[in-house]
Amino acid sequence: MNRLFKFLNYKTNNTVKIGILLGFTGPIESITPDMASGAELAFKEVSKSNIFLGGKKIEAVRADSTCTDSDTAVKAAKKLIEEDKVIAIVGADCSGVTGAVASQVTIPNNIVLISPSSTSPGLSTLQDNKLFFRTAPSDARGGEVLADITAEKNVQRIVITYVNNDYGVGLADVYREELKKKGIEVFVSLSHQDNLSEDYYQTISSTLNSYNADALCIIGYIDNGGLQIFKNCLDNKYFKKYFLSDGMIGDSLFLNGIDKQEANNKTFGSLPGNTNKGSDMFIKLANNNNLRVDGPYVAESYDAAALLTLAIQAGNGKNISKHILEVANKPGIKIYPGELKKGLKLLSQGKKINYVGASNVELDNNGNARGSFIENVIKNGKWVNLKQR
Repeated sequence: MNRLFKFLNYKTNNTVKIGILLGFTGPIESITPDMASGAELAFKEVSKSNIFLGGKKIEAVRADSTCTDSDTAVKAAKKLIEEDKVIAIVGADCSGVTGAVASQVTIPNNIVLISPSSTSPGLSTLQDNKLFFRTAPSDARGGEVLADITAEKNVQRIVITYVNNDYGVGLADVYREELKKKGIEVFVSLSHQDNLSEDYYQTISSTLNSYNADALCIIGYIDNGGLQIFKNCLDNKYFKKYFLSDGMIGDSLFLNGIDKQEANNKTFGSLPGNTNKGSDMFIKLANNNNLRVDGPYVAESYDAAALLTLAIQAGNGKNISKHILEVANKPGIKIYPGELKKGLKLLSQGKKINYVGASNVELDNNGNARGSFIENVIKNGKWVNLKQR
């Protein structure tokens, strides 16, 4: 009787569960709520279509990756799969925990994991059985872009500090090598840890200043050590120019007491993004749904969720990973933000689609986004986009 009841209950269940594994606590906790809401916006759009798998709805299940604690992230991912019964996961966010979750949880369980923000070049060679994807481009490209921006600001001598994890080490390595190719002298590339005392960050800041460089690059996180170093250096007027990685960019930077006047017109950065048709459509869609889009990786989160649902539709709920590249790339009818119902309908008719999305989605054979970047500057106390790269 119990087995029969469970079977009937399963057959009448009108919900598909998908996990959202992001750092709701930790060094990027100020930016992840908008990322999660971006993914959930896509899920809501799909649920309202009444076309997804014949009219099923999506239930998003949130879990905390912490961004830095791999053990906690792995436990959270296991719970999503074993207890919550999700069929796929959007996440994780920071590269180290993403690698741990993929290798220890999602790959062994044959579950698709699609990250909107993990950028370490090391993830490109992950033995993933075609189960890991990302809508954010690798730091192999991000480091080149940041170096180009640095060179164009006439910097000759620079110091670098990076958070000592997969993200920080990988991006710093690429950035440093690209600077050297451009003839820019790197006096020191100094690692820093998160979650330490104010005295520790003051010492790091003073050490960086002692090299008498023109500029400082901080590769870190907006809610932790990177922020503290940036704030100390601004307060003491240590450098003429600052260059910040994507993990340091967001409006919450200004809520944490940095000297806006000192940062103005001398603080530059870059993060994945574009200014094409899809971006404009996403901004309009987000504004209509009270979603903030000025932080990093919100568009990529929407796209990660959209790709998952479209791939699920393409395979009628089976072999999700096989269909990710099919819906993401040419050939096919282009699908933009706000057009997921159109995409679902075309797929249900056996037609091919090319999901362009908000971030100009195009994936290589390893599931990595090719991506483009936006150069930003702090001007009049806020981040301003300069141009697409």
